[in-house]
Amino acid sequence: MKKKRTFVFPNELHAEDIKNARKRLNLTQQEFADFLCVSVKTVSKWEQNDTPVKGPVIPLISLLFEDRTIPEKYELPEQEYPVRLLYMYYDQCCTMIDVNEKDRIIRIKNFTALPMYRAFGTIDQPTFSQYLDFLESRCFPRTRDKMKLQLDELGLPFYDPFMIIEKTQGRMAEDHFWIKIVRKHYD
Repeated sequence: MKKKRTFVFPNELHAEDIKNARKRLNLTQQEFADFLCVSVKTVSKWEQNDTPVKGPVIPLISLLFEDRTIPEKYELPEQEYPVRLLYMYYDQCCTMIDVNEKDRIIRIKNFTALPMYRAFGTIDQPTFSQYLDFLESRCFPRTRDKMKLQLDELGLPFYDPFMIIEKTQGRMAEDHFWIKIVRKHYD
């Protein structure tokens, strides 16, 4: 028989505990709410209410209080290059890819430790050539029979993986990965 595991999280947190955790993380109420996937009104209520908070948020806030680097691991950095690709699994961002096409530079940040969900697997500093290979891997093959018909359907004059991904979001049959493209707007 399997031994029952016991965990040492508190059963509840008080307003001061939650406020201290948020301040220790150096987050505004809005940022804390966004991180916990709750409304800012909920965070405000937690921090002002005399009634202790209970439920599934307790372990998360406790972990955040112990390791304040957790939010940094999931923070999307400011976009420095003209194009950003977010490699998604359903609605979870797995890898951010910032691209400077002109200088052939890419910068990535992975938001998962699982290589099978990362855009480049175990590679943490891919080359521009590997980026181009990744793009092509998210499209129909260059050698596909009657490729011209497929390009016509997409309204594309020639085979270009980036342009195909703009039209298809890099969606492939039978998987749940896709690519969101964000262009930097210069003021």
